[in-house]
Amino acid sequence: MTVPSSAIQSSKHAMRERVWDLLQARSAVRDPDVHGRIPDFIGSTQAAEQLASVPAWKAAQVIKAVPDKAQLPVRARALSEGKLVYMAVPKLAELQPFYLLDPAHLTRPSDEAASSRVAATDAPKVSISELRPIDLVVCGSVAVNRRGQRIGKGAGYSDLEVALLHDAGLLGPHTVIATTVHPLQVLDQPLPTADHDFEVDLIATPDEVILCSPSRRRTGILWDDLPAEYIETIPVLGSLSPRGVSSES
Repeated sequence: MTVPSSAIQSSKHAMRERVWDLLQARSAVRDPDVHGRIPDFIGSTQAAEQLASVPAWKAAQVIKAVPDKAQLPVRARALSEGKLVYMAVPKLAELQPFYLLDPAHLTRPSDEAASSRVAATDAPKVSISELRPIDLVVCGSVAVNRRGQRIGKGAGYSDLEVALLHDAGLLGPHTVIATTVHPLQVLDQPLPTADHDFEVDLIATPDEVILCSPSRRRTGILWDDLPAEYIETIPVLGSLSPRGVSSES
């Protein structure tokens, strides 16, 4: 039996609320109110160090990372190690929907250049056709489990970014998807997932790296399931939609 989408979304929302409440109750986040956010968790620098210890990180030259504060130490470390970083423009609201953070052309220290605020003023924007193939994707999460199932904050942008990169041929069979989280965000139970959700290959916490065995591989954009307002408000989708023009120019 197929679980209705509304039931999945309701279950996801309940799971998010549970994790957000727990993180705040345990003083595990820096946010005054974590609800509605990718948690800026205590220990994010140590989680970035754990991630940097794995072979997939060491081999990666090109990283796609989310702009959330929790992943700032990951982006800064990548730049300091000479890795190229692509970071999504907020809400993918530009036809050139990624910032290019090139360690060879930074005008500020890595930890400043990697912030979303500085990137918005300093970093050039690039279109999907300008991106190099991605070695490692770093996403933010609200909840994950050891199988690799993941729940984000509910906006759907991370799933959409992965789908766009997949359809552009920029994610290969060996591209690794990772997330950094607080240990309280790692749950020992199945998580509700929809067809468009991706799963992660590894989880880095301040204390350990968890290698996952995701059963669902990444997919491209499921146009029939995409809300019409996304196509209207995200320029790159309008340019690629079967109902629109098929180029970014």
